[in-house]
Amino acid sequence: MVKADLVIVGGGIFGCAIAYYFTRDNPDKKVILLEREALCAAATSRAAALMTRARTYKKAIPLSLETYRVIPELEQLLGESIDLKQVGMMHVAAGDAHINALASLMQIAHEFNIEATYISPEVAHQKAPWLNLSAAQRIGWMPDEAFCDPYLLGMAFANAAKKQGAILKVGVEVTGWLTDENDVCGVQTTDGNIESPTTILATGIWSNVLSMQLDVPLAGSPIRSQYWLTEKAPIFPKDSPIVLLPDAKAYARPEGGGLLFGLREREGFWADPRNIPADWMAYRFSSDNGHNDLAEGIELLEEFFPEIYNIGIQHYVAGFSGYTPDSQFVLGKVAHKQGLIVASGCCGAGISICGGIGHGIAQIAANHPCSYDFSDFTPERFGTFDPFNETWMRLCAATRSNKKSG
Repeated sequence: MVKADLVIVGGGIFGCAIAYYFTRDNPDKKVILLEREALCAAATSRAAALMTRARTYKKAIPLSLETYRVIPELEQLLGESIDLKQVGMMHVAAGDAHINALASLMQIAHEFNIEATYISPEVAHQKAPWLNLSAAQRIGWMPDEAFCDPYLLGMAFANAAKKQGAILKVGVEVTGWLTDENDVCGVQTTDGNIESPTTILATGIWSNVLSMQLDVPLAGSPIRSQYWLTEKAPIFPKDSPIVLLPDAKAYARPEGGGLLFGLREREGFWADPRNIPADWMAYRFSSDNGHNDLAEGIELLEEFFPEIYNIGIQHYVAGFSGYTPDSQFVLGKVAHKQGLIVASGCCGAGISICGGIGHGIAQIAANHPCSYDFSDFTPERFGTFDPFNETWMRLCAATRSNKKSG
Protein backbone atom coordinates (compact mmCIF):
# COMPACT_ATOMS: atom_id res chain seq x y z
CA MET A 1 0.00 0.00 0.00
CA VAL A 2 1.40 3.38 -1.06
CA LYS A 3 1.08 6.15 1.51
CA ALA A 4 1.29 9.92 1.14
CA ASP A 5 0.70 13.01 3.26
CA LEU A 6 -1.38 14.56 0.48
CA VAL A 7 -3.01 13.19 -2.67
CA ILE A 8 -4.15 15.60 -5.38
CA VAL A 9 -6.60 14.19 -7.91
CA GLY A 10 -6.39 16.14 -11.16
CA GLY A 11 -3.43 17.58 -13.05
CA GLY A 12 -4.93 20.76 -14.44
CA ILE A 13 -3.71 24.19 -13.41
CA PHE A 14 -5.49 24.05 -10.03
CA GLY A 15 -4.00 20.70 -9.08
CA CYS A 16 -0.52 21.66 -10.26
CA ALA A 17 -0.65 25.00 -8.45
CA ILE A 18 -1.72 23.31 -5.21
CA ALA A 19 1.14 20.84 -5.56
CA TYR A 20 3.59 23.70 -6.03
CA TYR A 21 2.54 25.70 -2.99
CA PHE A 22 2.19 22.67 -0.72
CA THR A 23 5.66 21.34 -1.54
CA ARG A 24 7.14 24.82 -1.25
CA ASP A 25 5.76 25.37 2.24
CA ASN A 26 5.85 21.76 3.50
CA PRO A 27 9.09 20.29 2.11
CA ASP A 28 9.05 17.35 4.52
CA LYS A 29 5.65 16.07 3.31
CA LYS A 30 5.05 13.46 0.59
CA VAL A 31 2.72 14.70 -2.16
CA ILE A 32 1.31 12.58 -4.98
CA LEU A 33 -0.60 14.19 -7.87
CA LEU A 34 -2.64 11.88 -10.12
CA GLU A 35 -3.69 12.68 -13.70
CA ARG A 36 -5.34 10.15 -16.00
CA GLU A 37 -4.36 11.97 -19.22
CA ALA A 38 -1.62 14.54 -19.82
CA LEU A 39 -0.97 17.39 -17.40
CA CYS A 40 -2.84 20.62 -18.19
CA ALA A 41 -4.29 19.10 -21.37
CA ALA A 42 -8.02 19.73 -20.88
CA ALA A 43 -9.61 23.00 -19.72
CA THR A 44 -6.25 24.58 -18.89
CA SER A 45 -4.79 24.35 -22.39
CA ARG A 46 -7.94 25.66 -24.10
CA ALA A 47 -8.47 28.72 -21.94
CA ALA A 48 -8.39 32.22 -23.43
CA ALA A 49 -6.28 33.03 -20.33
CA LEU A 50 -7.28 36.62 -19.66
CA MET A 51 -5.41 37.48 -16.47
CA THR A 52 -8.05 39.88 -15.17
CA ARG A 53 -7.30 41.34 -11.75
CA ALA A 54 -9.83 44.18 -11.45
CA ARG A 55 -13.23 42.56 -10.90
CA THR A 56 -16.54 43.69 -9.48
CA TYR A 57 -16.43 40.70 -7.13
CA LYS A 58 -13.77 41.83 -4.67
CA LYS A 59 -13.02 38.46 -3.05
CA ALA A 60 -11.59 37.17 -6.33
CA ILE A 61 -9.08 39.99 -6.70
CA PRO A 62 -6.52 38.75 -4.13
CA LEU A 63 -6.55 35.36 -5.89
CA SER A 64 -5.53 36.98 -9.18
CA LEU A 65 -2.99 39.24 -7.50
CA GLU A 66 -1.27 36.14 -6.14
CA THR A 67 -1.07 34.68 -9.67
CA TYR A 68 0.80 37.77 -10.83
CA ARG A 69 3.03 37.66 -7.75
CA VAL A 70 4.02 34.01 -8.14
CA ILE A 71 4.95 34.07 -11.83
CA PRO A 72 8.41 35.68 -11.30
CA GLU A 73 8.94 33.20 -8.44
CA LEU A 74 8.29 30.28 -10.79
CA GLU A 75 10.48 31.77 -13.51
CA GLN A 76 13.38 32.18 -11.09
CA LEU A 77 13.01 28.63 -9.76
CA LEU A 78 12.83 27.07 -13.23
CA GLY A 79 15.21 29.42 -15.02
CA GLU A 80 12.78 30.01 -17.88
CA SER A 81 10.17 32.56 -18.92
CA ILE A 82 6.42 31.97 -18.76
CA ASP A 83 6.10 34.81 -21.31
CA LEU A 84 3.38 36.81 -19.58
CA LYS A 85 1.93 39.27 -22.11
CA GLN A 86 1.36 42.43 -20.08
CA VAL A 87 -0.40 44.36 -22.85
CA GLY A 88 -3.06 46.07 -20.74
CA MET A 89 -6.84 45.85 -20.85
CA MET A 90 -9.48 48.21 -22.23
CA HIS A 91 -13.03 48.19 -20.87
CA VAL A 92 -15.33 49.72 -23.48
CA ALA A 93 -18.74 50.90 -22.26
CA ALA A 94 -21.51 52.16 -24.54
CA GLY A 95 -24.83 51.62 -22.72
CA ASP A 96 -25.72 53.40 -19.47
CA ALA A 97 -25.68 50.22 -17.39
CA HIS A 98 -22.18 49.37 -18.54
CA ILE A 99 -20.98 52.95 -18.04
CA ASN A 100 -22.10 52.77 -14.41
CA ALA A 101 -20.58 49.31 -14.00
CA LEU A 102 -17.29 50.57 -15.39
CA ALA A 103 -17.27 53.49 -12.96
CA SER A 104 -17.67 51.04 -10.08
CA LEU A 105 -14.93 48.80 -11.48
CA MET A 106 -12.52 51.73 -11.78
CA GLN A 107 -13.14 52.62 -8.15
CA ILE A 108 -12.51 49.01 -7.09
CA ALA A 109 -9.28 48.95 -9.09
CA HIS A 110 -8.05 52.01 -7.20
CA GLU A 111 -8.96 50.36 -3.87
CA PHE A 112 -6.60 47.50 -4.74
CA ASN A 113 -3.87 49.80 -6.14
CA ILE A 114 -4.46 48.56 -9.68
CA GLU A 115 -3.64 51.37 -12.10
CA ALA A 116 -6.79 52.44 -13.95
CA THR A 117 -7.58 55.56 -15.96
CA TYR A 118 -10.04 56.68 -18.60
CA ILE A 119 -8.71 57.22 -22.11
CA SER A 120 -10.12 58.87 -25.22
CA PRO A 121 -11.45 56.97 -28.24
CA GLU A 122 -8.52 58.32 -30.24
CA VAL A 123 -5.96 56.87 -27.85
CA ALA A 124 -7.89 53.60 -27.64
CA HIS A 125 -7.99 53.28 -31.42
CA GLN A 126 -4.22 53.78 -31.62
CA LYS A 127 -3.81 50.86 -29.23
CA ALA A 128 -6.34 48.64 -31.07
CA PRO A 129 -6.71 49.74 -34.72
CA TRP A 130 -9.35 47.08 -35.38
CA LEU A 131 -11.69 48.68 -32.86
CA ASN A 132 -14.51 51.05 -33.84
CA LEU A 133 -15.31 53.29 -30.87
CA SER A 134 -18.03 55.50 -32.31
CA ALA A 135 -20.56 54.04 -29.86
CA ALA A 136 -18.23 54.13 -26.83
CA GLN A 137 -19.13 56.55 -24.04
CA ARG A 138 -16.37 55.66 -21.57
CA ILE A 139 -13.19 53.63 -22.02
CA GLY A 140 -11.34 52.33 -19.00
CA TRP A 141 -7.65 51.54 -19.37
CA MET A 142 -5.70 49.24 -17.05
CA PRO A 143 -2.15 49.09 -18.42
CA ASP A 144 -0.82 46.27 -16.24
CA GLU A 145 -3.43 43.60 -17.07
CA ALA A 146 -2.15 40.65 -19.08
CA PHE A 147 -2.76 37.29 -20.71
CA CYS A 148 -0.56 34.23 -20.95
CA ASP A 149 -0.14 30.85 -22.54
CA PRO A 150 -2.18 28.82 -20.03
CA TYR A 151 -0.36 25.58 -20.78
CA LEU A 152 3.02 27.17 -20.05
CA LEU A 153 1.76 28.54 -16.74
CA GLY A 154 0.17 25.25 -15.72
CA MET A 155 3.30 23.28 -16.60
CA ALA A 156 5.46 25.79 -14.75
CA PHE A 157 3.52 24.96 -11.58
CA ALA A 158 3.87 21.24 -12.35
CA ASN A 159 7.60 21.37 -13.06
CA ALA A 160 8.27 23.54 -10.03
CA ALA A 161 6.28 21.15 -7.83
CA LYS A 162 8.24 18.21 -9.19
CA LYS A 163 11.50 20.03 -8.55
CA GLN A 164 10.39 20.49 -4.94
CA GLY A 165 9.66 16.79 -4.51
CA ALA A 166 6.07 16.26 -5.66
CA ILE A 167 5.41 12.91 -7.33
CA LEU A 168 3.42 13.47 -10.53
CA LYS A 169 1.77 10.30 -11.83
CA VAL A 170 0.37 10.62 -15.34
CA GLY A 171 -1.83 7.97 -16.93
CA VAL A 172 -3.22 6.91 -13.56
CA GLU A 173 -6.98 7.18 -13.10
CA VAL A 174 -8.75 7.45 -9.76
CA THR A 175 -11.63 4.97 -9.76
CA GLY A 176 -12.91 5.26 -6.21
CA TRP A 177 -12.29 6.20 -2.59
CA LEU A 178 -10.81 4.65 0.51
CA THR A 179 -13.09 5.45 3.42
CA ASP A 180 -13.50 4.80 7.12
CA GLU A 181 -17.12 5.59 7.99
CA ASN A 182 -17.40 9.29 6.96
CA ASP A 183 -13.67 9.86 6.66
CA VAL A 184 -11.86 9.84 3.31
CA CYS A 185 -8.60 7.96 3.77
CA GLY A 186 -7.25 7.94 0.22
CA VAL A 187 -8.06 6.80 -3.29
CA GLN A 188 -8.39 3.69 -5.41
CA THR A 189 -6.58 3.96 -8.74
CA THR A 190 -5.76 1.93 -11.82
CA ASP A 191 -2.26 1.66 -10.36
CA GLY A 192 -3.28 0.52 -6.89
CA ASN A 193 -4.55 2.18 -3.73
CA ILE A 194 -2.99 5.22 -2.07
CA GLU A 195 -3.62 6.02 1.58
CA SER A 196 -3.56 9.64 2.70
CA PRO A 197 -5.08 11.67 5.54
CA THR A 198 -5.92 14.42 3.04
CA THR A 199 -7.16 14.20 -0.53
CA ILE A 200 -7.84 17.17 -2.80
CA LEU A 201 -10.38 16.76 -5.59
CA ALA A 202 -9.32 19.07 -8.44
CA THR A 203 -10.78 17.31 -11.47
CA GLY A 204 -12.65 20.31 -12.88
CA ILE A 205 -15.78 19.45 -14.82
CA TRP A 206 -15.51 15.78 -13.80
CA SER A 207 -15.54 16.52 -10.06
CA ASN A 208 -19.09 15.27 -9.54
CA VAL A 209 -18.31 11.97 -11.24
CA LEU A 210 -16.06 11.14 -8.29
CA SER A 211 -17.71 13.15 -5.50
CA MET A 212 -21.10 11.55 -6.06
CA GLN A 213 -19.55 8.19 -5.19
CA LEU A 214 -19.47 9.70 -1.71
CA ASP A 215 -22.94 11.26 -2.11
CA VAL A 216 -21.36 14.71 -2.16
CA PRO A 217 -22.93 16.94 -4.86
CA LEU A 218 -20.74 19.84 -5.93
CA ALA A 219 -22.01 23.02 -7.52
CA GLY A 220 -20.95 23.35 -11.12
CA SER A 221 -21.60 21.79 -14.49
CA PRO A 222 -19.56 21.52 -17.71
CA ILE A 223 -20.47 24.56 -19.81
CA ARG A 224 -18.86 25.18 -23.17
CA SER A 225 -16.53 28.12 -23.64
CA GLN A 226 -15.55 28.91 -27.22
CA TYR A 227 -13.55 31.44 -29.15
CA TRP A 228 -12.36 32.12 -32.68
CA LEU A 229 -9.00 33.21 -34.08
CA THR A 230 -8.79 35.41 -37.13
CA GLU A 231 -6.16 35.42 -39.83
CA LYS A 232 -3.22 37.78 -39.45
CA ALA A 233 -3.73 41.41 -40.46
CA PRO A 234 -1.98 44.78 -39.87
CA ILE A 235 -4.93 45.99 -37.78
CA PHE A 236 -3.98 43.47 -35.08
CA PRO A 237 -0.66 44.59 -33.55
CA LYS A 238 0.98 41.87 -31.49
CA ASP A 239 1.14 44.23 -28.49
CA SER A 240 -2.50 45.26 -28.86
CA PRO A 241 -4.38 45.21 -25.54
CA ILE A 242 -7.10 42.91 -24.31
CA VAL A 243 -10.50 44.46 -25.02
CA LEU A 244 -13.70 43.79 -23.08
CA LEU A 245 -16.94 44.68 -24.88
CA PRO A 246 -19.88 44.09 -22.50
CA ASP A 247 -22.34 45.75 -24.89
CA ALA A 248 -21.45 43.07 -27.46
CA LYS A 249 -21.10 40.31 -24.84
CA ALA A 250 -17.61 39.81 -26.21
CA TYR A 251 -13.91 39.91 -25.40
CA ALA A 252 -10.81 39.97 -27.59
CA ARG A 253 -7.04 39.83 -27.34
CA PRO A 254 -4.10 39.58 -29.76
CA GLU A 255 -2.87 36.17 -30.82
CA GLY A 256 -0.02 35.58 -33.26
CA GLY A 257 -0.73 38.59 -35.46
CA GLY A 258 -4.46 37.92 -35.50
CA LEU A 259 -7.31 38.46 -33.07
CA LEU A 260 -8.71 35.95 -30.60
CA PHE A 261 -12.30 36.78 -29.70
CA GLY A 262 -15.12 35.13 -27.80
CA LEU A 263 -18.86 35.68 -27.60
CA ARG A 264 -21.55 34.77 -25.07
CA GLU A 265 -24.32 32.81 -26.75
CA ARG A 266 -27.94 33.31 -25.67
CA GLU A 267 -28.22 29.75 -24.42
CA GLY A 268 -25.13 28.07 -23.05
CA PHE A 269 -24.15 24.61 -24.22
CA TRP A 270 -23.96 22.13 -21.34
CA ALA A 271 -23.15 18.45 -21.06
CA ASP A 272 -23.44 15.67 -18.52
CA PRO A 273 -19.90 15.14 -17.15
CA ARG A 274 -20.44 11.38 -17.15
CA ASN A 275 -20.61 11.52 -20.96
CA ILE A 276 -17.49 13.62 -21.54
CA PRO A 277 -14.42 11.52 -22.36
CA ALA A 278 -11.12 12.12 -20.62
CA ASP A 279 -9.56 12.86 -24.02
CA TRP A 280 -11.35 15.96 -25.30
CA MET A 281 -10.03 15.37 -28.80
CA ALA A 282 -12.74 12.72 -29.08
CA TYR A 283 -15.53 15.16 -28.14
CA ARG A 284 -17.46 17.24 -30.67
CA PHE A 285 -18.21 20.61 -29.12
CA SER A 286 -19.99 22.02 -32.16
CA SER A 287 -21.28 20.45 -35.36
CA ASP A 288 -20.41 23.59 -37.33
CA ASN A 289 -17.31 24.94 -35.53
CA GLY A 290 -19.43 27.49 -33.72
CA HIS A 291 -20.79 29.04 -36.92
CA ASN A 292 -24.36 29.40 -35.65
CA ASP A 293 -23.21 30.95 -32.38
CA LEU A 294 -20.97 33.35 -34.25
CA ALA A 295 -23.83 34.32 -36.56
CA GLU A 296 -26.05 34.87 -33.52
CA GLY A 297 -23.73 37.44 -31.95
CA ILE A 298 -21.93 38.94 -34.92
CA GLU A 299 -24.30 41.87 -35.35
CA LEU A 300 -23.52 43.23 -31.90
CA LEU A 301 -19.82 42.59 -32.41
CA GLU A 302 -19.78 44.28 -35.83
CA GLU A 303 -20.52 47.65 -34.25
CA PHE A 304 -17.13 47.50 -32.51
CA PHE A 305 -15.31 45.28 -35.02
CA PRO A 306 -16.56 46.34 -38.48
CA GLU A 307 -13.94 44.25 -40.31
CA ILE A 308 -15.32 41.03 -38.86
CA TYR A 309 -17.05 40.20 -42.15
CA ASN A 310 -13.89 40.80 -44.17
CA ILE A 311 -11.34 39.03 -41.98
CA GLY A 312 -10.98 35.29 -42.38
CA ILE A 313 -11.46 32.94 -39.42
CA GLN A 314 -8.50 30.60 -39.09
CA HIS A 315 -9.35 28.55 -36.02
CA TYR A 316 -12.19 27.62 -33.70
CA VAL A 317 -11.40 26.49 -30.16
CA ALA A 318 -13.84 25.11 -27.61
CA GLY A 319 -13.64 23.49 -24.22
CA PHE A 320 -15.59 23.10 -21.02
CA SER A 321 -15.44 25.25 -17.91
CA GLY A 322 -17.17 24.44 -14.64
CA TYR A 323 -19.87 27.06 -13.99
CA THR A 324 -21.95 27.34 -10.83
CA PRO A 325 -25.39 28.96 -10.48
CA ASP A 326 -23.98 31.81 -8.37
CA SER A 327 -20.86 32.24 -10.54
CA GLN A 328 -18.64 31.48 -7.53
CA PHE A 329 -15.93 28.89 -7.09
CA VAL A 330 -16.14 25.63 -5.12
CA LEU A 331 -13.31 25.60 -2.61
CA GLY A 332 -12.51 24.14 0.75
CA LYS A 333 -13.12 21.23 3.06
CA VAL A 334 -16.22 19.11 2.55
CA ALA A 335 -18.46 19.05 5.60
CA HIS A 336 -18.99 15.58 7.12
CA LYS A 337 -16.21 14.09 4.94
CA GLN A 338 -13.08 14.42 6.99
CA GLY A 339 -9.99 14.36 4.78
CA LEU A 340 -11.64 15.63 1.57
CA ILE A 341 -10.96 19.10 0.10
CA VAL A 342 -12.36 20.46 -3.18
CA ALA A 343 -10.85 22.93 -5.66
CA SER A 344 -13.32 23.29 -8.51
CA GLY A 345 -15.84 25.57 -10.26
CA CYS A 346 -13.49 27.95 -12.06
CA CYS A 347 -16.41 29.81 -13.74
CA GLY A 348 -14.18 30.81 -16.64
CA ALA A 349 -11.61 32.54 -14.42
CA GLY A 350 -9.35 29.61 -13.61
CA ILE A 351 -6.12 30.88 -15.16
CA SER A 352 -6.38 34.28 -13.54
CA ILE A 353 -7.12 32.98 -10.04
CA CYS A 354 -4.95 29.85 -10.05
CA GLY A 355 -2.25 31.36 -7.86
CA GLY A 356 -4.62 32.27 -5.05
CA ILE A 357 -6.47 28.98 -5.35
CA GLY A 358 -3.26 26.98 -5.22
CA HIS A 359 -1.93 28.93 -2.26
CA GLY A 360 -5.16 28.95 -0.24
CA ILE A 361 -6.04 25.29 -0.77
CA ALA A 362 -2.46 24.24 0.04
CA GLN A 363 -2.73 26.17 3.31
CA ILE A 364 -6.02 24.45 4.16
CA ALA A 365 -4.53 21.05 3.33
CA ALA A 366 -1.65 21.75 5.71
CA ASN A 367 -4.09 22.89 8.45
CA HIS A 368 -2.65 26.39 8.30
CA PRO A 369 -4.70 29.60 8.34
CA CYS A 370 -5.93 30.47 4.84
CA SER A 371 -4.72 33.82 3.48
CA TYR A 372 -7.92 34.30 1.46
CA ASP A 373 -11.63 34.61 2.19
CA PHE A 374 -13.23 31.42 0.84
CA SER A 375 -16.43 31.86 2.86
CA ASP A 376 -18.60 32.31 -0.25
CA PHE A 377 -17.14 29.23 -1.93
CA THR A 378 -18.07 26.39 0.46
CA PRO A 379 -18.75 23.09 -1.32
CA GLU A 380 -22.01 22.50 0.58
CA ARG A 381 -23.61 25.94 0.06
CA PHE A 382 -26.36 24.63 -2.23
CA GLY A 383 -27.37 21.83 0.11
CA THR A 384 -28.67 18.58 -1.38
CA PHE A 385 -29.28 18.47 -5.13
CA ASP A 386 -28.74 16.26 -8.16
CA PRO A 387 -25.78 17.63 -10.15
CA PHE A 388 -26.72 15.44 -13.12
CA ASN A 389 -30.26 16.83 -13.37
CA GLU A 390 -30.95 18.64 -16.64
CA THR A 391 -32.62 21.60 -14.92
CA TRP A 392 -29.58 22.04 -12.70
CA MET A 393 -27.17 21.95 -15.64
CA ARG A 394 -29.28 24.49 -17.56
CA LEU A 395 -29.14 26.76 -14.52
CA CYS A 396 -25.37 26.57 -14.56
CA ALA A 397 -25.33 27.25 -18.32
CA ALA A 398 -27.38 30.41 -17.81
CA THR A 399 -24.65 31.75 -15.54
CA ARG A 400 -22.22 31.84 -18.43
CA SER A 401 -24.75 33.16 -20.95
CA ASN A 402 -25.51 36.10 -18.66
CA LYS A 403 -21.89 37.14 -18.33
CA LYS A 404 -21.17 40.30 -20.25
CA SER A 405 -17.41 40.15 -20.78
CA GLY A 406 -14.07 38.59 -19.86
